[in-house]
Amino acid sequence: MTRTNTAVRFGTALFLLTLAAAPAGAQVGKGDLLEANLATKEQLLALPGVDEALADAIIEGRPYANMLEVDRVIAARLDEAQRTELYKRFFLPINLNTATAEEILLIPGVGPRMRHEFEEYRPYAGLAEFHREIGKYVDDDELARLEQYVFVPIDLNTASDEDILSIPGLGRRMLHEFKEYRPYRAIEQFHREIGKYVDDVEVARLERYVVIGGA
Repeated sequence: MTRTNTAVRFGTALFLLTLAAAPAGAQVGKGDLLEANLATKEQLLALPGVDEALADAIIEGRPYANMLEVDRVIAARLDEAQRTELYKRFFLPINLNTATAEEILLIPGVGPRMRHEFEEYRPYAGLAEFHREIGKYVDDDELARLEQYVFVPIDLNTASDEDILSIPGLGRRMLHEFKEYRPYRAIEQFHREIGKYVDDVEVARLERYVVIGGA
């Protein structure tokens, strides 16, 4: 083997090793679902089974830390079948790495078998990994539907612009503020700095989508 070929093979192997070591992009699934912490009263009233009293109750309970909290509010007024219909259009995305079995099963169409597959591949580095693993069991259309319901927290210090902008309700102005205070050393710093621009409810809503250093 020539020295040139050896160098090329070594360089290729090093490149592949670097790719394998690089963290996959973490982000929030894309779709048309209304985010439970963001939907306006007008949007809520357009949903199946939601009257003014329920819309007010949903808004009153914000910010929700997880979908189980949302479901407790709605279960006081709607039965299981009604909630399933509602959750086809309205949901609070679940953290793929920490969601409980009960929370996963709130996703319409997800039963015990698929719940097991969601849990089987933890921890997820990003949605690319979710696509690869869950795509073994469902077709592309179903994978796109399921993606709407899930997220993997972004690392505040390393996330790309695209990943940060995947957080529901986050625009370019707040993208700038997220990046302005890097490096973040503790979540308290995130509270303090982002709290200059939004109220406590919005800081709490945003916090569920972020981590520091993959923690």
